[in-house]
Amino acid sequence: MDERFADQTVVRRMLWDSQTWAFVGLSANPTRTVYDQARLLQERGKKIVPVHPDRAPVLGEQAYASLAEVPVPIDVVGVYRRAEAAGEVVDEAIRVGAKGVWLPLDVIDEAAAERALAAGLDVVMDRCPAVEWSLRHRR
Repeated sequence: MDERFADQTVVRRMLWDSQTWAFVGLSANPTRTVYDQARLLQERGKKIVPVHPDRAPVLGEQAYASLAEVPVPIDVVGVYRRAEAAGEVVDEAIRVGAKGVWLPLDVIDEAAAERALAAGLDVVMDRCPAVEWSLRHRR
């Protein structure tokens, strides 16, 4: 994988400077990794926006069926879908004007990441927000 997608300056900017994270694939199932990641960032002061077809509230937040329905500007789109579906989510993130996309561990789509970079978005791929947060705050 291209190391541009693990650039620590970009990781820091996305974790520290962002305010609103839309988590695509976030449902109310607490056994899913995305639930833990969203909860962690919410506990760290980030606004989370669940994006899931069932539109059920998650972690006290209203959910939306698609990124296009989200009524607030999105800083980061967390792409918690299988790698084969990631490109479609990345393309939607570009269309809605998100500032960045984060593809977690094992969600790798270099072509989609290249499209996001070409559109001016920050991109992190094959990294875990919780691990990166821990590394950034270690003294």
